[in-house]
Amino acid sequence: MGSKLDRYLRRLRETRAWRSAFRGGGHSTARHPMPIHRNIFVHLLPTKVRLRMLEFGATWYLGVLTLGAFALLFVTGVPLMLYYHPSVPQAYADTRDLQYVVASGQFLRNLHRWSGHAMVVLAFAHMLRVFYRGAYRTPREFNWVIGVVLLLLTLLLSYTGYLLPWDQLAFWAITVGSYIASAIPLVGAKVRFLMLGGNYVDANALLRFYVLHCIILPMAAVSLLFVHFWRIRKDGGLYSRHDEAEMCEAGMKPSEAKVTMMPAAPSTVTVR
Repeated sequence: MGSKLDRYLRRLRETRAWRSAFRGGGHSTARHPMPIHRNIFVHLLPTKVRLRMLEFGATWYLGVLTLGAFALLFVTGVPLMLYYHPSVPQAYADTRDLQYVVASGQFLRNLHRWSGHAMVVLAFAHMLRVFYRGAYRTPREFNWVIGVVLLLLTLLLSYTGYLLPWDQLAFWAITVGSYIASAIPLVGAKVRFLMLGGNYVDANALLRFYVLHCIILPMAAVSLLFVHFWRIRKDGGLYSRHDEAEMCEAGMKPSEAKVTMMPAAPSTVTVR
């Protein structure tokens, strides 16, 4: 029994999915011992950066801009929470007060809303850039999956925030969206009931969307962002066409590169 289990685990560790998710590359040095290299909290920022990573381009730092939009959403969302109650009689009144009574409330609310729109656009643009540049290939497949999940979380954050003003636009938008979800074969009705906390868009739905928008989805996004940036560092930095050229010079195709390979860094700059 033990030998069969060992063979099964050995085959599992040799699969492409396992090798991409659990990287074992890198080497131990005095400044970067392996416990540090494998630690998500102390290995987020590199001590050296390739010079070509800092060069300006048409898609320069789309990921950083997406992160900036997320940070702006957090900064503007916390003050908005101080003036909002997730209850049916009060939600619309609080939204009106933010627009007409609270000092700079309309500016704060509009900044939050437009930051959300910008984050969705930037996340899509970032994913398109990664796809068309081929940065999802070995050894970055796992980080591509993390990026897709982050894109879905971005869309869910935008969608759950739609109901919070509790106006006619929000009410009917969520109603239509929940009926679209109910069209899922076999489990559609259960999915809609889970979304709304009942059969109609009412106080239960507002409370669920508020908790998702303000607590659950942001915490999940922040956790995956840590993993995302850590894996960028662990996979050898940002991808560029120079990596593909280096593989071709070594006689390898990008799809044949081993997941333990760390790209060469002929020109680097030390970050102090």
